[in-house]
Amino acid sequence: MLSRFGSAHVLALAGTVVLWASAFPAIRVGIDGLGVAALSFLRIVVAAIALCAVAPLAKVRAPRRRDLPMIALCGATGVTAYQALLNWGEVRVEAGTASLLIATAPVFSVLLGSLVLKERLTRTVVVGSVVALAGAAMVGLAEGAGGFTVSALIVLGAAVVQGTYHFATKPLLRRYTGLEVATYAMVAGTVFALPLLPAAWPAAVHAPADALGSAVYLGLLPSALGFVIWAYAVARLPLAASTAALYLVPPVALVVSFVWLGEVPHPIELAGGAVSAAGVILIHRSGAAPDPDDATGGDAPDSDATDGDAPEAAGTHLESPARFERST
Repeated sequence: MLSRFGSAHVLALAGTVVLWASAFPAIRVGIDGLGVAALSFLRIVVAAIALCAVAPLAKVRAPRRRDLPMIALCGATGVTAYQALLNWGEVRVEAGTASLLIATAPVFSVLLGSLVLKERLTRTVVVGSVVALAGAAMVGLAEGAGGFTVSALIVLGAAVVQGTYHFATKPLLRRYTGLEVATYAMVAGTVFALPLLPAAWPAAVHAPADALGSAVYLGLLPSALGFVIWAYAVARLPLAASTAALYLVPPVALVVSFVWLGEVPHPIELAGGAVSAAGVILIHRSGAAPDPDDATGGDAPDSDATDGDAPEAAGTHLESPARFERST
């Protein structure tokens, strides 16, 4: 029998962290051979097909018609826009650096909740937001001698749209499981990504095998399998434990990027990443941020107290992983 720390749900949580962390260097490999449009389109399509294949086994229900506009918003922001912006930014920004910038997504989710839903901002949330954004500034400034590079700002834009996705999933997670929301969003994101097809098709036809393998890997593992095993893990572990584990995504991404791509982070980037993480932890501990549900696919963590109201599927309460990642 597996020990407590080697149990299936703990291993699933660890696998989620590694998969989402590995997405950042895998993007760099895919971009070199496919380009931004083709990599974005292929990853989204592969993930959507995989999640739709799992849907009957997980008893994923059809969404209500009234929820389609919000699902469309989730797909447009957390899937299509997030993938395109992150991939575009990683043309110039190193994989580990991108993971540090994406980790600020919960800040934007909380700020949107305050502006649109009029959720109360506590002093701790304000301080945490300022600290996290200051850390992001340190990471971005380390990328360029004269200030933020355009590519760093693009990656930060990906964090903003991921934060929008987290915010938009909040009402959906009151009626659906996290896996259901992730599936709906991925299908919607595929529709919004169709304009990329004319550029994606010729690039895919002439792409080298390692780039195509990267696209398939990103779609099947970080995007699709990551959602499934995250849902399995958070259904069986305390919320605090699963959230804490997601703080490991950026440092693990730095390690994977060093081993895989030979990227060595600048000391200022490491310091900025630590500052951002401290700010996000402050926000989470205030109880105002959403519970860790991504991403979209995301590739980093976030969190929300309403997710516990989501219904059960396949005999297990499933929640969405896209909070601090997305949606990688």
